[in-house]
Amino acid sequence: MDLNMRQRRWMEYLKDFDFDLKYHPGKANVVADALSRKTLHASELMMHTCNLIENFRNLNLNMVDVGNGIVMN
Repeated sequence: MDLNMRQRRWMEYLKDFDFDLKYHPGKANVVADALSRKTLHASELMMHTCNLIENFRNLNLNMVDVGNGIVMN
């Protein structure tokens, strides 16, 4: 098995842990796959929100942080 440098580092790191890796092909991984995508979408949304706020600042719009969002004056 040919491993690249990143894979070799992970193998070196993981060798000290006692665990069994079990792969479940196909539909068995649907839930885990959906959860990982949900996290990705949430991160992407947060990034877009931060960019939007920065754009508002660049336009010199007055904004007030109200805890769960912003209000523009």
